[in-house]
Amino acid sequence: MNPDFAALRTKMVDGQVRTTDVTDSAILDAMLAVPREEFVPAKLRPLAYIDEDVEIAPASSSGGARYLMEASPFAKLLQLAEIRADDVVLDVGCGSGYSSAVLSRLAGSVIALEENATLAERAQSTLDRLGYHTVAVVQGALAAGHEPEAPYDVIVIEGGVETVPEPLLDQLKEGGRLVAVEGAGNAGIAKVYLKIDGLTSARRAFNAAVKPLPGFERTPEFEF
Repeated sequence: MNPDFAALRTKMVDGQVRTTDVTDSAILDAMLAVPREEFVPAKLRPLAYIDEDVEIAPASSSGGARYLMEASPFAKLLQLAEIRADDVVLDVGCGSGYSSAVLSRLAGSVIALEENATLAERAQSTLDRLGYHTVAVVQGALAAGHEPEAPYDVIVIEGGVETVPEPLLDQLKEGGRLVAVEGAGNAGIAKVYLKIDGLTSARRAFNAAVKPLPGFERTPEFEF
């Protein structure tokens, strides 16, 4: 028997998202509309709506495994970003494209940045097939951002990081917001960075345990 994905989607939003203080109706509607099962490997589609991260690419010599972020922390990050209908968003580590599809229903346009060539190709193919035409997938190093389309109103980092690189903060527009989870495992803290008068400051928002995004490791400091 094939799963009833529409019912599972509603159950995810009602049981995992609304119950964790996500009240923005635009986010709830977007997550009810986007078919999450289309953005995971075919064999994992029955698990697309479980209350945990779903692996979308295995670890390889070029980096660690990649995951579709659990619904609750993802939705809470989007709420923290206060995305407006005319915003230009940079989606860092878009993976298979799910996050970009959701963002496209909230913002004016989305630049979906992915450095894994296989994931980038899969994201573009799926987004095109499903009609998300305000998303442009670009391939490049995640920590470097995407300078050609900068500055951005919002930057969303799709995974846990040890530190937020300066190039990403530099690509924020005046009044722009960057949201990310800093720290590993249960020590992760969701933060929002806000640029005002050319200066960027950070505010802690909530605890979140999400899978790490490769390429954002802190550079070891030399000690005498």
